[in-house]
Amino acid sequence: MNSGIRVRFAPSPTGYLHIGGARTALFNWLFARKHHGTFILRIEDTDRERSTPEAVATILDGLRWLGLDWDEGPFYQSERLAAHRQLAEHLLAAGHAYKSYETKEELEAMRQAAEAAKQPFVFRGRILSPAEEAQLTAQGIPYVVRFRVPGRTAP
Repeated sequence: MNSGIRVRFAPSPTGYLHIGGARTALFNWLFARKHHGTFILRIEDTDRERSTPEAVATILDGLRWLGLDWDEGPFYQSERLAAHRQLAEHLLAAGHAYKSYETKEELEAMRQAAEAAKQPFVFRGRILSPAEEAQLTAQGIPYVVRFRVPGRTAP
């Protein structure tokens, strides 16, 4: 009998299963088993630069070594990219998200400036005008979609 409780463990396959991840997996697995629920394994493999099949295999081996089995999965986030893109477009159209064109280098410079000022790094995105955004899009400049957080991002 399934209680309707569903928990998941979603490791990022960028290296070995570490103690914090093992702890989270164990707690979620124990909770699911105690309540006759479902333990789902979802591989968070959207970091294409660092995710590797070897790391996935290592994580799966680590879970098995711990005696943890899963009821569903493993599911791979990268297989749902089309659905994620559709939802991102919906958030953009509704004004709940915006396109951010800052480069890794610019973000790192912002972090370093905050550290030098002994301030916590708080990213305050710059919302572009439709003309600016169209120009960057036409140039093929890459972007990420960020949530618009009232009081944290530019209007």
